[in-house]
Amino acid sequence: MSVEQEKKAPRLPPRWFIRLAWHVHRGIYRVFGGRVGLWRPRPGKWGTLRLTTTGRRTGQRRSVIVAYVEDGPRLVTLAMNGWGEAEPAWWLNLQAHPDATVDLVGGRRQVRGRAATGDERTRLWARWREIDTNLDAFAALRSSETAVVILEPGTQGAGQQAG
Repeated sequence: MSVEQEKKAPRLPPRWFIRLAWHVHRGIYRVFGGRVGLWRPRPGKWGTLRLTTTGRRTGQRRSVIVAYVEDGPRLVTLAMNGWGEAEPAWWLNLQAHPDATVDLVGGRRQVRGRAATGDERTRLWARWREIDTNLDAFAALRSSETAVVILEPGTQGAGQQAG
């Protein structure tokens, strides 16, 4: 691949297609009662989890399926919104109400979300870059920095059960 090709901005599918894919993925998860739609990360690959946050304005529980990697007992995801300009609603919700639940292949757990900063962010971004060599090019499509979100094991009573 030439230097010119590497610097060329990646091409995203149309926004309607990205949103449709999200809805289909959540639908598959629901139809199969959570038995299909989530997977564990493998070497060089990310996994998927279902994150349930509390709405910052409504107080209602909101669920979304996101990609993640593991960092010890912590789960790490990117607040990228399909590389769209706006921050994802789940990230805005998590900033307002950091306690949440995640559903993984192995079950549900309570977590507390926060943004990685400094050297921690740099290290975790590099891990994601190993999985997606186009990560920096995709991130450059957004005018603001893409948050690296850490979901740490929650405390007793953190979050609420999701339905």
